[in-house]
Amino acid sequence: MGLPDDYHEHATPTESRQWKGIFRDLNSQNISAGLVSSVLVMTGPAIIILQAAAAGGFTDQQTINWMFAVYFFGGVFSIIMPLLYRIPITGGHSITGVAFLATVTAQFTYPQLIGGYVMSGLIILLVGFSGFFTKIIKWVPKEVISAMLGGLVTGYVVQIVPAVKEMPMVGGAAVLSFLLCTKYVKKVPPVVIAIGVAFVVLFLTGNFKFGHEQMAFFLPSLQIPEFTGMGFLTLALPLAMLILSNDAAPGIGALESSDFKPPIRKIVSTSGAFSILSGFFGGQCANIAGMMTAICSGPDAGPRTKRYMGSVVSGVVTLLFGIFAWKIVPFIYSLPGAFISLVAGFSLIAVLHSSLQKGFSENRYRLSALAAFIVTLSNVSFFHISAPVWGLIVGAVLARTIEKA
Repeated sequence: MGLPDDYHEHATPTESRQWKGIFRDLNSQNISAGLVSSVLVMTGPAIIILQAAAAGGFTDQQTINWMFAVYFFGGVFSIIMPLLYRIPITGGHSITGVAFLATVTAQFTYPQLIGGYVMSGLIILLVGFSGFFTKIIKWVPKEVISAMLGGLVTGYVVQIVPAVKEMPMVGGAAVLSFLLCTKYVKKVPPVVIAIGVAFVVLFLTGNFKFGHEQMAFFLPSLQIPEFTGMGFLTLALPLAMLILSNDAAPGIGALESSDFKPPIRKIVSTSGAFSILSGFFGGQCANIAGMMTAICSGPDAGPRTKRYMGSVVSGVVTLLFGIFAWKIVPFIYSLPGAFISLVAGFSLIAVLHSSLQKGFSENRYRLSALAAFIVTLSNVSFFHISAPVWGLIVGAVLARTIEKA
């Protein structure tokens, strides 16, 4: 990790004062982006973790270790990285990684799972150090990256429609408040008001029922891993590929799409290091989060030079969630699935609009961008490689061959 390569050479007294005065960069826009980002990772993914833990027969202690590890270390990542590089590198954990684990936790013993998590982090660390990921990203045109990101978030935004159908009063109030605030309110992002209104209507209409028992508190503790060849092939390798393809690639792509210059090798290698640390405490990873980075780097996060504070806010909230997960998780577990889809959809509207605009505004790579968008939207994976990576590959190949100037 460490400071940027040229930090010591170019640091000035002014920059030192800016470092001490980072709170002056806070504003309503990046704060709201950070809050929305953290809500995204604290709702659906938390529920999937509980489902995966139940499928694997985890004890309460093991479940709390898992929740603590991914949210605490993901939050620390999200505080350190944006403060070091002053760009919105947002940390969390892999949603698709959790979904994958929900299908395999019953196939391994708990120590074997821990060994798989640690090996997965080591793979990511080595990929980051090698610079291989950097070369791939640099080879892909920005239009293709933006289109890929658009295809990735479209599935989330589209879920607003069935969510409104399932919860007409909550969804209708959210949509109406979003539209009215878009036209009449300029100081507060419409998505924040929409989500706030949705929460209020949810409680007033009685659609929320707190019916889950509280979890007992346990101090997080180091776990003993067991390393096996089968764990490497069927757990660590697929998990690392999911994190690199569904989180690192979209997250870095979102930063590139918003005209930031992310330190790709350091982002990936740091994600690996934090994932190893998370693994020893029972969590599958702690890394750059694709969707969360997209939210904090998008236009709704305010002036571009201050968007990094949205990632810091997200990190603080996520870290606190990890510490108090044993108290908070039962509340989130009680939220209706349609409501979670509604929140996720509204969170990514601005990202979708910006991605489509940047992906298709120029004539140069329209076919390549369209191919990347469609392949990513298909959500089809081959050889444990997810649709967003295939979208980047197809789009880049078309751009470098068919549409090459």
